[in-house]
Amino acid sequence: MIDVAVYNREGKEVESLQVDEAVFGGSVRYPLLKQAIVMYHANKRVGTAANKSRGMVAGSTRKLFRQKGTGNARVGNSRTNKRVGGGVAFAKGVRDYGKDMPKKQRRLARDSAILAKLQAGGVVVVDELTMDAPKTKDFAGVLKNLKIDRSCLVTLSEQDTNIYKSARNVPKVSVLDVAQLNAGDICNRQKMLITKDALMSLVNRS
Repeated sequence: MIDVAVYNREGKEVESLQVDEAVFGGSVRYPLLKQAIVMYHANKRVGTAANKSRGMVAGSTRKLFRQKGTGNARVGNSRTNKRVGGGVAFAKGVRDYGKDMPKKQRRLARDSAILAKLQAGGVVVVDELTMDAPKTKDFAGVLKNLKIDRSCLVTLSEQDTNIYKSARNVPKVSVLDVAQLNAGDICNRQKMLITKDALMSLVNRS
């Protein structure tokens, strides 16, 4: 069992929860976690880098001058990669770097990431996190009260527009609901701020 303290918005501990490691797989699956993180970074990569090959460069295919008798080194046409303005040898083309994993593996990797955060003390549980209107100053005050001064992933039980708009201008802070959680976003942030309802929905899932 892992003891997790629950705080209010003022940073005072109001209760304590016990989380069973078995709910999140019992142990951290590091090879699977690495595979998920590699997939996460690969899917964010934009493979639009491209060069012009010899066939794409404008110019004649005629040999510039005859092979022998001129005293010059032998050359081909003007589009060769050896000449200025010619094509690129082994030119890059648009490609997709994306990777995929089965849904079950993605969920196991997500659970391993959460368990690793819990074991390292990187999870901060708050009893409730709601706002009547978007206010970045108020949200930053909550983070300060909870002593979160590093990159943070805010996890809610369901989407909340006011929380999202309040947090989007805070550096290195992102907001996700439980349904969108993934190993990449969890490992990409040093702290994980999660509401009690969101944590209980993860613990009590069928």
